[in-house]
Amino acid sequence: MRFLPGGYSSLQLDIVGFLAILGESSILVQSQVAALSKFFLLPRLLPAPQALIRTSRPERLDPTTGKVVGAHSGSTRQHVSHLAHLLHNGSSLPTYSIRCERITKRTDEQGKSNGSTDDQEPKARPFGPMSALSVLGFVMSIALFTLAIVRDDGFALVAILALSFLSTIIGIGNRWSLKLKKRTSKRKVPPSDVVIYYPNGSLLIVKCTEEIARELYWHPEECEYMVGPLIYRILSLSGTLILMFGVICLGNATLELQLGFAASYIILNAAYWAAAALPARWNWDLSNYTIDRIRIVDGEANDTFTSVLFKAISITQNSQWARIGDIAPISKGWDEWLQEAETVAKSGEAPWDEKEDVIRALPKWNFNAALSRCLDPDSDSSKFV
Repeated sequence: MRFLPGGYSSLQLDIVGFLAILGESSILVQSQVAALSKFFLLPRLLPAPQALIRTSRPERLDPTTGKVVGAHSGSTRQHVSHLAHLLHNGSSLPTYSIRCERITKRTDEQGKSNGSTDDQEPKARPFGPMSALSVLGFVMSIALFTLAIVRDDGFALVAILALSFLSTIIGIGNRWSLKLKKRTSKRKVPPSDVVIYYPNGSLLIVKCTEEIARELYWHPEECEYMVGPLIYRILSLSGTLILMFGVICLGNATLELQLGFAASYIILNAAYWAAAALPARWNWDLSNYTIDRIRIVDGEANDTFTSVLFKAISITQNSQWARIGDIAPISKGWDEWLQEAETVAKSGEAPWDEKEDVIRALPKWNFNAALSRCLDPDSDSSKFV
């Protein structure tokens, strides 16, 4: 069996232009955090640039499925904000587990929060994976630009200029900065502890100030774009035309340059796919926040959701959040059980040992028997222990 019977010159690569528009899914996964970085404006080769040429732009970061409830305030949200999920690494919570964490902001020498200025907001990591890919695409553009000049290939030269500066046009249209809502009022408010419920039955209890609670849990992150909607649409239209023109020129480049483009896009697509598989937090600089995990003496693992719920009620000393957030089933029996759980929880000493920074052993209570009795008063369940 023979390949290329006509020699090297018979190799056909007219399809190479399609390589430039493959890989949309891997581009979109980390596109928002990538647009926070200044490297996003570099003229470079970018796989599937059409994925970022949209009729409208996201107004906020993608939230995560879950529920957020104020343990004492009664505030509720039907999703977990993107930054809160990254900070607490909510994906790592096993089924029916409970975790207690304290989140604070780092302070400077004057005792003021580092987050008091715009340049201390969460931002893209300067040398994260997405920034590295932007630099890689820029280097490939320079290499192909040089090769096109050396080979005296006009179509390849126009193609590399068009496809490289297309990424800059896209970058200008999608470049944004992150704004978190700040608390302006100083009035007294209830304790700001937050309970986060994930669909796998796990609960995360967060101890924080009202300022942090409003930034991360109650108000969605806002995207402030560099250009307005009208300019963005003009840039999107221009980008679409440049992309088509660049692909046409690429199809008319010499074989050597087409091979160079093909190799570059294959490498970039593989690199972007690998970057999309990495933890999202690797692309963020969240160093302004500090997370401390508070040890629970009775352990974090549980066999049933009832056990998780009782531990959470004991730690927060309150059961109303379970009803307000629709975390517990709605029935008269469950209402009775929640009230009994709160009464038992308050019968012992305060759960949080501030000196040792641990959650003390919780009150001994046969919560399963109590739940059976509340749901079926005629049952012969065992009594409290």
